[in-house]
Amino acid sequence: MIIHNVRILGGEPVDIRVADGVVAEVGTGLTGGEVIDGQGAVALPGLVDLHTHLREPGREDAETVLTGTQSAARGGYTAVHAMANTSPVADTAGVVEQVWRLGREYGLCDVHPVGAVTVGLDGRQLAELGAMADSAARVRVFSDDGKCVSDAVLMRRALEYVKAFDGVVAQHAQEPRLTEGAQMNEGVISGRLGLTGWPAVAEEAIIARDCLLAAHVGSRLHVCHVSTAGSVEILRWAKSKGWNITAEVTPHHLLLTDDLVEESPAGAYNPIYKVNPPLRTRADVEALRAALADGTIDVVATDHAPHPVEDKETEWSAAAMGMVGLETALSVVQEAMIDTGLLDWAGVADRMSAAPARIGRLAGQGRPIEPGSPANITLYDPSVRTEVDPSAFASKSRNTPYAGMTLPGRVVATFLRGKPTVLEGKLA
Repeated sequence: MIIHNVRILGGEPVDIRVADGVVAEVGTGLTGGEVIDGQGAVALPGLVDLHTHLREPGREDAETVLTGTQSAARGGYTAVHAMANTSPVADTAGVVEQVWRLGREYGLCDVHPVGAVTVGLDGRQLAELGAMADSAARVRVFSDDGKCVSDAVLMRRALEYVKAFDGVVAQHAQEPRLTEGAQMNEGVISGRLGLTGWPAVAEEAIIARDCLLAAHVGSRLHVCHVSTAGSVEILRWAKSKGWNITAEVTPHHLLLTDDLVEESPAGAYNPIYKVNPPLRTRADVEALRAALADGTIDVVATDHAPHPVEDKETEWSAAAMGMVGLETALSVVQEAMIDTGLLDWAGVADRMSAAPARIGRLAGQGRPIEPGSPANITLYDPSVRTEVDPSAFASKSRNTPYAGMTLPGRVVATFLRGKPTVLEGKLA
């Protein structure tokens, strides 16, 4: 197969020859075999998401491994990490293997289950970390995401344990006592709306503690969905020490601010903007963008959190927290980072493919598009602008904050080891 007329990382037009699932040749004027016209699209290494909620098993009304990986492929992803807060919780080898095998069966992108840190996500007893690491799923990322491992002793033990198999603990940084009943970012707007505030320090205190713990035991720590300027400064300080700390930011925290809770197009208290951690201020957004640009934040991760209509279209206090994000991630990153000049396409390839693959220890993902590399390729047209239509999503859920917004770019095609999963923007 020849992928004709594409621009690797936005460079000059070339052709890519794919054979036996790998990139066989990169050049101009290549001939022979099936030809796919790239139409000058930007070619990126297949995207890798460190933070995806696929909901299966247990909440198949919101998402399944099939629909979630269809959504991922539509967004240009060739690998996702499926978070552990399913029902039953992915805290045993049996559950992570179930999710992993479903991913292999559907073949739309690689599915790498994230194992729970604690049994049942209850923060009291370490889960079967070693058994999950030795399972067919080869789990290397562990997280109680949705809940914080708030017990410092338990967090230390988890960090020590995963060193044995080069694992990483991905922490949901949220001090629970500081966020009891919290509804949105603590500030002027929360006061005006009468919603219990979610202070930035609740995130920052846990990040500071865990950076110190990771340094103390010499382990790897990954910080999920960083959302505040203060968190950025703590991470910058920890990295200056040479500690093995990585961090992620979501697309929505790079673009949206807490004033939408008061002044959205649909009016105040629209629960589509209710998310954990909450949307923050414009100053926080600017700090997060700068941190992603300079490498203080390593990764863009979607925190794709699908919910059925009845869980979101209700009063604010009862609504579930979370937003879908796989199918809009690259467009939001273009809007926030490329079109503002903060990143180039090589930077996007690093933050959305190479770095998450490295953190997740995925040898076959995040590789440059060059001869000998697995043909995991995303073709993206940054020149168009499209109105976001949730009804067109492959995801089972429609809880996107971007409905009706016009965002740049679209994924033209996605290839998983040379097999097209998306062509001309549609599932292949």
